[in-house]
Amino acid sequence: MSASLNTATATTVATAQDPACAEPLAVLGRDVTVPLVTGGEVTYAALDYAASAPALQRVWDDVAAYAPYYGSVHRGAGYLSQLSTDLFEQSRATVAEFLDCRPGDQVVFTRSTTDSLNLLAAALPADCQVFVFETEHHASLLPWTHAQVTYLNAPRTPAEAVATLERALADREPYGPALVCVTGASNVTGELWPVKELAAAAHAHGARIVLDAAQLAPHHPVSVRDLDVDWVAFSGHKLYAPFGSGVLAGRADWLQEAEPYLAGGGASRKVSRREDGGVDVEWHTTAARHEAGSPNVIGVYSIASACRALTEAGFDTLVAREQQLVTRVREGLAEVPAVRVLSLFGDDAPRVGVISFVVDGWNSSHFAAALSAEYGIGVRDGLFCAHPLVRTLLGSEPQAQGECGAPEAAPGERSLNAIRVSFGAGTPDEHVERFVRAVKELVTDGAKWQYRTEEGRCVPAV
Repeated sequence: MSASLNTATATTVATAQDPACAEPLAVLGRDVTVPLVTGGEVTYAALDYAASAPALQRVWDDVAAYAPYYGSVHRGAGYLSQLSTDLFEQSRATVAEFLDCRPGDQVVFTRSTTDSLNLLAAALPADCQVFVFETEHHASLLPWTHAQVTYLNAPRTPAEAVATLERALADREPYGPALVCVTGASNVTGELWPVKELAAAAHAHGARIVLDAAQLAPHHPVSVRDLDVDWVAFSGHKLYAPFGSGVLAGRADWLQEAEPYLAGGGASRKVSRREDGGVDVEWHTTAARHEAGSPNVIGVYSIASACRALTEAGFDTLVAREQQLVTRVREGLAEVPAVRVLSLFGDDAPRVGVISFVVDGWNSSHFAAALSAEYGIGVRDGLFCAHPLVRTLLGSEPQAQGECGAPEAAPGERSLNAIRVSFGAGTPDEHVERFVRAVKELVTDGAKWQYRTEEGRCVPAV
């Protein structure tokens, strides 16, 4: 039975070498229709992949095939428990292969990227210094509260990023354990960061590095070995597997030496009473040390399924097709003078399918609401859990006060927010074309409907 769970449920995926001939991967929700305020219905265009990508049909089918055989893992004697344990550990091996991990690396299953980085933060050795750019998502900006943290200013070129890190590491005192945390692809601009060069700089100065691959892994192959990072973290819900699991993979030593992230069953190898009434605990030294409680077997299996599906589809084909979509969106936005695309590294910087922008004369919440209500297009607006970065990029941009959906600002501050469109392996060409057309029409003709603010968001007026 375990073999059948890994085979016949796969949906056929595109393997054409020409991206113009490649079809998007099948995802759930591709046929969902939504009502428009102007009347009628339209197929929903999900262009918010950077927040949560839809589930791959392949993942859903694999999970559905396994669900009747679900059982507790690692300690059950029954057939379903044994099958589930095999599936769980096979999934660990699949993820390690997907990330091209080194011999001896551990794959720890968590709830999300945020959970993974908080786990690593809890495992830092004493007196560890952390270096992180202000451009990070809050998941990688904020977990280091118990360490000495140096926040680095936003660089304007990849070379500046490397030079900034090298100076900071060289100047650190005392010269002890250090960790660099960096994103692989920005969740705001989509721009790729020079991870391999940053890893080389970190190691040259006796530091380690963790890669936040939440936005990179769904769009590009990630090789722990080639990038030479010490750890990598990502979330299933951005990798077309939205079932509540994430991954922290990499070097085992700091994780083995740290207290368990959660204390409880599964993390403990042996527990005994002491004569004084307390308990002595011997903790596991494997990945189980940080996986206390009953594991999310379905979430873990879904990540492994997504890893297999993306690998089988071929990242060369997926990347090439996505770059065509990126080019179409960027060229379309460039035709609208009122639109300014946000960027750290400039127009020529390589990027994934994540693009943020502002529109002159529009509050971003109002614009996003009109895209949804009048065109059936789902995007995101706001600061994208990367407040320092977005404020840096918008620092000189005036924003209308009191407009529909304008977020509240502190006295003396401007109201700042942006619009983000994001897409990936499951995005049809039509969704991108509709988005470009809608932006042009809204800027040229204005909204067709009236909107009002309700609980801080812009919504159609009834």
